[in-house]
Amino acid sequence: MSRKILLITGASRGLGKSTLLHAARRGIDAIFTYNSNKTEADKVVAEAQALGARAVALQLNVEETASFPAFARQVQDTLARTWQRDNFDYLVNNAGAGVNASVAETTEAQFDTMLRQHLKGPFFLVQALLPLLADGGRIVNLSSGLTRFSLPSFAAYACMKGGVEVLTRYLAQELGPRGISVNTVAPGAIETDFGGGAVRDNTQMNAAIARQTPLGRVGLPDDIGGAISMLLADENRWINAQRIEVSGGINS
Repeated sequence: MSRKILLITGASRGLGKSTLLHAARRGIDAIFTYNSNKTEADKVVAEAQALGARAVALQLNVEETASFPAFARQVQDTLARTWQRDNFDYLVNNAGAGVNASVAETTEAQFDTMLRQHLKGPFFLVQALLPLLADGGRIVNLSSGLTRFSLPSFAAYACMKGGVEVLTRYLAQELGPRGISVNTVAPGAIETDFGGGAVRDNTQMNAAIARQTPLGRVGLPDDIGGAISMLLADENRWINAQRIEVSGGINS
């Protein structure tokens, strides 16, 4: 029986890296993207190999939608060369950064960056990769707890994630005839370098978030990576068109 293959964007660090390594422990191989840091991407390849999984890193800027057809051909070539296959099984749209600015201070350039990274990019990347996604496969889109509760200075980012949640439901409807399930995972505040590492490095912010969370701490990358990889398991094939918040119950 051939191994399952995951394609995940933005997995040289943070939540994407954690997801890839959790999947590797489940026996899932991966193609993953990085934007600019090939050194870190190569380290992830080595870590996956140490867990008994194959991993191939490809460069991709998810803002550059014009590059997606060429990227899809690169994925196709990688599948044929590395796995002797013409499709992959799972797609996780993870890549992207954040903007911390009030509505009054957000520039049009910042807004457009959020749009390209978090909504336009995933929309057209799915479109480009659909011919390579196996029937019966899975798509997981990353959203945010900030679509359920509101905090100052995250409006532009949260708006795009709200769009991702709507896109997820439409994809589930349109891809259902192919047996492809599509879900959203919405992390809460996580200790990564996202947003300049504020949640991780700002002691006061970290403590304030922990006080609002029933489990009494801020989230860690492995909390999210484990949840996403869990959605890929065969036992969870009937979960579809759902928004699953992984936030420790913050602001519940």
